[in-house]
Amino acid sequence: MCGIVGAIARRNVAPILLQGLERLEYRGYDSAGVALVSDGRLSRIVSTGRVAELRERAAAATSELGIAHTRWATHGVPSERNAHPHMSSEHVAVVHNGIIENYEELRVNLTAAGYVFTSDTDTEVIAHLIHSHYARGNGLLAATQAALAELIGAYAIGVVAADQPDLLICARRGSPLLLGIGEGEHFIASDVSALLPVTQRVVYLEEGDVAEISAAGYRLFDTAGNPVIRPVQVSQLNDASVSLNGYRHYMQKEIHEQPEALANTLESVCNSQSLVPGIFGAEAAAAFAEVDGILILACGTSHHAGMVARYWLEEIAGIPCSVEIASEYRYRISVANPRTLIVTISQSGETADTLAALNYAKSLGHQHTLAICNVPESAIIRQSKLRLLTRAGPEIGVASTKAFTTQLAALFLLTLVLAKQCGKLDAAQEQRHLHDLRHLPSAVQAVLKLEPEIAKLAEQFVNKHHALFLGRGLHYPIALEGALKLKEISYIHAEAYPAGELKHGPLALVDKEMPVIAVAPNDALLEKLKSNLQEVKARGGELYVFADANTRFHSGDGFHVMQMPEHAGYLSPILHTIPLQLLAYYVALQKGTDVDKPRNLAKSVTVE
Repeated sequence: MCGIVGAIARRNVAPILLQGLERLEYRGYDSAGVALVSDGRLSRIVSTGRVAELRERAAAATSELGIAHTRWATHGVPSERNAHPHMSSEHVAVVHNGIIENYEELRVNLTAAGYVFTSDTDTEVIAHLIHSHYARGNGLLAATQAALAELIGAYAIGVVAADQPDLLICARRGSPLLLGIGEGEHFIASDVSALLPVTQRVVYLEEGDVAEISAAGYRLFDTAGNPVIRPVQVSQLNDASVSLNGYRHYMQKEIHEQPEALANTLESVCNSQSLVPGIFGAEAAAAFAEVDGILILACGTSHHAGMVARYWLEEIAGIPCSVEIASEYRYRISVANPRTLIVTISQSGETADTLAALNYAKSLGHQHTLAICNVPESAIIRQSKLRLLTRAGPEIGVASTKAFTTQLAALFLLTLVLAKQCGKLDAAQEQRHLHDLRHLPSAVQAVLKLEPEIAKLAEQFVNKHHALFLGRGLHYPIALEGALKLKEISYIHAEAYPAGELKHGPLALVDKEMPVIAVAPNDALLEKLKSNLQEVKARGGELYVFADANTRFHSGDGFHVMQMPEHAGYLSPILHTIPLQLLAYYVALQKGTDVDKPRNLAKSVTVE
């Protein structure tokens, strides 16, 4: 994740930008930079490492207009050449969060047009593209809008030009960005926490919004270029809080943050042409060469992520994989294989049972350890030789959402890297998987558009006390996750089964008062699943089916179909997770429970 701050005022904004970066430093601190407009020229000041170093370099800087960025480098080395802001012809500067999926094609075209690239990032494409339109006589706003129309992917950007000392442009799609409203001064930021020292009045940009900002005021435009008005809200947050960004609950916010969270997690490979073990650490290549099995240890939602990974690892990489609940593994006698890779999964990195299981595995002689975690300085990261940070950002809601889908993305990366190292992934397959990963944030964004339909569907669950979730194969763990979400925040008793197991007992529970939710991807097990659902229908059960396109399900009496997008192949479990999260959220809203702080639960389970 990265942090953006921008400011335009009738005073020196450099201290405001630097202070804002310090407040966003949790979002990344491998490099940081500012671009300031003064006397008809752009000055770019960057540094690697912490913002404190940038502050020293920019101590004498003064300007009434500037943009700033703090970054977590996940491909290439942290360096000044890759630090934001990026400039074009020393005339246009851009800061950017997100991933531009078609940057390679744009880079080829811009190179042919004479632009010289000096970084390894996709962001530099945006700077050159805006400059190319600006150089044709378009205003900065029009040039930015024209450039955005050519981009495919997710972004939040801030733009300034050397000859426009009274103008700041920003835009968002798939990544959060907001305006800070002051008296004769205005700001932009990724998170309101960066702006609390200067204003509590904010405007949250909607998907596709573009803003033209001056010290005196601002104008907002939607994706089509039409002027729009967004409400000004007064933040009630203090420095210790995290903004809801206009959402009703943290859980809803975090569900909608998943495109950005996935883009951030995948940034290490999405801007690369190949998969390398180094994304898991310097020792990964040597360690993976010695591995002939995987043991995944995790709890709760993270355990479900591990269950999905087992299907991937065995089918794609051809490596035997076991998945165990950490709290059970640590108390049983197991046979250790020193050539097994121990993978621990935790959002916080402080889960007591998972940490204890890791230490137990080490005591049995396991030397190869890898942590997948969302917190860089956590205990589980420090105690593992290899690691991959999921970069989901702070997750406040107790019911995990974006942490889960980013864990799945990280585990898929692990699968591909191991498959490649084992000779099970040829170059063509590798490129297809990389393409699918680059598209994943946009695919999740498309699924989120089902929210209004799911909110309506949730009304039918208000008076229910029990529910069954069904899935097959790769999607059985997703059914488990859907049941967990529903029980966590709505307090409806929910269970999940492999659909083929219905006839071995659970079918006895089915009646018109027992909703049955089915995950129905258009995969090899679809026809088997259809037969299982007919068993439910024949017994008067009420079915709610989340089905991919072309699965030929049709809504009818007692049979409710929610149409998903096209089948996403191996990444389908991530997409099918989204509607189940939304269903749990809206059922909880209907029932009036505390969505973000459900009873008896806590976010980070640091006790046994």
